[in-house]
Amino acid sequence: MQKSKKRKIVTGIIFAIYFVLLVWLILFKFSISIQNMGHYRNINLIPFHDSLILNGRIDLSEIIYNIIVFIPLGIFWSVLKKKTAIWENILLGFCVSLAFEILQYVFAIGASDITDVIGNTFGCFIGTGLYLILAKICGEKTTLIINVLAGIGTVLVVGFLSVLLLANR
Repeated sequence: MQKSKKRKIVTGIIFAIYFVLLVWLILFKFSISIQNMGHYRNINLIPFHDSLILNGRIDLSEIIYNIIVFIPLGIFWSVLKKKTAIWENILLGFCVSLAFEILQYVFAIGASDITDVIGNTFGCFIGTGLYLILAKICGEKTTLIINVLAGIGTVLVVGFLSVLLLANR
């Protein structure tokens, strides 16, 4: 099997782990019990409205977190679908984020917010841009570098979440 094919398989596995963690984070807020989930249904269609105000003060952290958590989506998708145009990656980020927000609303498992969709889409855009920059700098070794960094990150995140789960039993 070619090196590039093996690297793509590794990327796919790491991407699958990332996506499961993303679903667990966004839809289930890292809860392991459905009873622990707040049955909360809210929708905000005004960009940057309620999500910026926390206890009467401006709080950008939620928007920043939404951007950060979707950066890997842009990177992974760029590796897995190298021929995809930038606008298609951005559309993917938008569609995935919109699907999460709709699911949160339908199942009453969180607040659906257009600001989240904007932040998540922007995160996917940043991830795509980072991939393109890395590809220009590193050439054929780009996928290898991404796999190594993503593998280390995945082990750290899964390890951290495992420690949290064990500590909160």
